[in-house]
Amino acid sequence: MSAFAALISAKLNIRVTQVEAVLSLLNEAATVPFIARYRKDKTGGLDEVQIQQIQDESKLFKEFYDRKLFIEKTITEQNKMTDELQKKLDAASNIAELEDIYLPFKPKRKTKAQTARENGLEPLALWLLEQQQNAVLEEASKFINDNIKTSEEALQGARDIVAEMVNEDALVRAKLRKLFEDVAQLQSKVLTGKEAEGIKYKDYFEFSEPISKIPSHRILAILRGFLEGFLRMSIQPFEEDAIALIEPLYCKGMTEAGDQVKKAIKDAYRRLLQPSLESEFRSALKQKADEEAISVFAENLRQLLLSAPLGSKRVLAIDPGYRTGCKVVCLDEKGELQKTDLIYIHELNRLYDSEYKIKELVKQYQIETIAIGDGTAGRETEQFIKKMGLGLPIFLVNEDGASIYSASEIAREEFPDQDITVRGSVSIGRRLMDPLAELVKIDPKSIGVGQYQHDVNQFRLKEKLDQTVISCVNSVGVNLNTASKHLLSYVSGIGAGLAENIVRYRSEIGKFSDRNQLLKVPRLGGKAFEQCAGFLRIPDAINPLDKTSVHPEAYELVEKMGADLGTDIKSLITNNIALSNIDPKKYVSEKLGELTIRDILNELKKPGLDPRSELEEFEYAGIYKIEDVQAGMIVPGVVTNITRFGAFVDIGVKQDGLVHVSEISHQYITDPNEVLKLNDKVHVKVTEVDIARKRIALSIKQTQEAPARTQRANRSISSNAAKPAPRKEPEIADLSVNDALALLKKKFGK
Repeated sequence: MSAFAALISAKLNIRVTQVEAVLSLLNEAATVPFIARYRKDKTGGLDEVQIQQIQDESKLFKEFYDRKLFIEKTITEQNKMTDELQKKLDAASNIAELEDIYLPFKPKRKTKAQTARENGLEPLALWLLEQQQNAVLEEASKFINDNIKTSEEALQGARDIVAEMVNEDALVRAKLRKLFEDVAQLQSKVLTGKEAEGIKYKDYFEFSEPISKIPSHRILAILRGFLEGFLRMSIQPFEEDAIALIEPLYCKGMTEAGDQVKKAIKDAYRRLLQPSLESEFRSALKQKADEEAISVFAENLRQLLLSAPLGSKRVLAIDPGYRTGCKVVCLDEKGELQKTDLIYIHELNRLYDSEYKIKELVKQYQIETIAIGDGTAGRETEQFIKKMGLGLPIFLVNEDGASIYSASEIAREEFPDQDITVRGSVSIGRRLMDPLAELVKIDPKSIGVGQYQHDVNQFRLKEKLDQTVISCVNSVGVNLNTASKHLLSYVSGIGAGLAENIVRYRSEIGKFSDRNQLLKVPRLGGKAFEQCAGFLRIPDAINPLDKTSVHPEAYELVEKMGADLGTDIKSLITNNIALSNIDPKKYVSEKLGELTIRDILNELKKPGLDPRSELEEFEYAGIYKIEDVQAGMIVPGVVTNITRFGAFVDIGVKQDGLVHVSEISHQYITDPNEVLKLNDKVHVKVTEVDIARKRIALSIKQTQEAPARTQRANRSISSNAAKPAPRKEPEIADLSVNDALALLKKKFGK
């Protein structure tokens, strides 16, 4: 792969030496998180995203190189390879160019042109291309035989050969491909009789947009409508423009033969080139839309996995329900199940009993926090618990995917003696304690933060989401003595098999007290230890460095730092004054460079720092169903999903509302991620409620003052402050609310 380093360097604008270093480390079976964290000196400080890009690009270049070798081998075996052809293949820079060159040599099903050649019409086709002044019908009559009965049949066969030649001309295809890229339109129309059945695609019943501008979500929506049989779609420029691009390459003058060539060109475009390029661009648009949708999903997943954890608290978790009641579980600080019960809060004759049970469970298990699933009956259950006045924090927990987990093999293995409702309640409680540790047990596609996730390339989606989970797990770090095998499997260098071995060995020895004990785990060798050790934490370890992200390969260096300062490691950790006085350059060696040493010093100042934010309580407005929502309301909400076209916000009713990208900020933005993150707490204004379609339109910017107005007010205030009295008071309408109130108070008193 190092042969691709220069190409990758140019494409990603990363130095060749950095690319070569990354490719070398990847070839040595190093993982992306390990390279990003512990090999900064070799890569020049490249981050995880850049390293992942290098890995992805190297795969693409390898695919290109492998395809080129196959094409060269195939053409050579046909005894058709020439120096000129080899030069064209060597000059190709992408798969499309390779395929254009290969097209004439590609094995294909029998075509009209092949039949015409078999009937001896190739000389007539070549004669037409010369475009002499001779009479066409007279020349064609020379080719009448047992299979060709008339001159017109001969001309038709010759045109078929010319059309195939035009279609297989790499220059023609390159010019048309550029035309498609620049001006082609993606058009869609509803199929006759499908208007009612396909009403959800109404926006695309009569639709057209340049492929150079169409956003990914529209591409995927049209493709879904097309595949479901509701829409007809096409991708093409104006036919006249395409043909005008081809004719100068083949037409030489105003002759009868030239007219035949023009007919062949039109046939080539309509029958061969346009369908072929449309298919190519449909695939390219789909791939581009897939990548964007997958990136959106991955970013949302990252934010969800890195949601603020509650931490080690005793939790009472409730999976709400109407008819079947609310399943209640009590969990200890480690998330272990202590007790299960059932309450009915929607039956008046059972309310007292339900209240009594909750109070007794809170008292008996010393509950510190209450977690409630945010699905059906979630808000009503929250209201019931709040009325009890327990004085405990109450959190509504996103339960997307909890039912998937409940019925999974993982859940059955964890709780073989419990039914799915208990497993779901436990998952809700554990999600509050540590979202990352719990959500890794669920297929990311089931978590509900994607955009068209079922329409995109599933292999690529899984690959990207797995990369995201691995990145998140390793950025946070894992407690070696409490992590499940599912969480451990995402740690750098481990995988499912070693994770199971670690858990089994842990159960045998009770718990790990030293990172070096990992080397005693079956099949966990030196390379796996190198990759995983720094990401595994032992909070009560004998060696205090085992509690940190400092890699064991640097322990000797830290000991030397302590010795130079006349202190031991335990006293050195968190001693920020002493650590700040250490000169990293003094300890640079062939093994450890300055970037790594600076990372070590930062870690020693705040050992084991969790990069996730702290959890905050949140309270919805007093609305519980869509019928309670009225246009004009300003209510609090939580961002639950982010797409390219807007953000979905939970305002406390079953249906999340949509804040269109144009309603997020007064400043122009193209991506909601520029200003919003998953789980952000926001205030929104309800702009429209469609109860029939269960849609709520929201605005964030309408709850905020426009920046221009604020600036005018600030300019007015500052300019007045600079002038000596007497001065003119600013206009009330130009001020912010607070400034206006202050001015009125000054004028009129209370």
